[in-house]
Amino acid sequence: MTRSFCLAAVAATLLGHSIATQAAGVEFAVGQTGESTMTYRLGLQVDWDKSWWQDDFGRLTGYWSGAYTYWEGDKTASNNSLSFSPVLVYEFSSPSIKPYIELGVGVALFSGTEIENNSLGSAFQFEDRFGVGVRFSGGQEVGIRATHYSNAGITSNNDGVESYAFHYSIPL
Repeated sequence: MTRSFCLAAVAATLLGHSIATQAAGVEFAVGQTGESTMTYRLGLQVDWDKSWWQDDFGRLTGYWSGAYTYWEGDKTASNNSLSFSPVLVYEFSSPSIKPYIELGVGVALFSGTEIENNSLGSAFQFEDRFGVGVRFSGGQEVGIRATHYSNAGITSNNDGVESYAFHYSIPL
């Protein structure tokens, strides 16, 4: 497990070197699972610097998301996870405040295989997310997000876990 976290740290460092040529931001999030486990997330977002289907109504764009999440459990030991995900964003046109919808599917690596009464089955999980929010003219954004973690049946135990969080991002 320690080796996997070291590899993930190296990958995050390499990702950090690509930030110099693309817009990036730092994400802070606090949330809770359905079983009252608090989650605290610190992430890095790197914009793709591309747009599709851009018109007067809005545009499709996206970003890379890498994050560390601390899971503060009540019944079992706390957990930690590292995640990496490509995220698609549909941003609605507006002069100063731009509402958006986001959807992403990525991967996560947990330090343990249990979160409260949920047996994740393996440390490796898929991360699915759906969120809504608003982006302000200075690049800051606020929103809410639902994130589901599951191993997609790779192991026989696959309880999965969801986190519902409020997030705030600022540009670097």
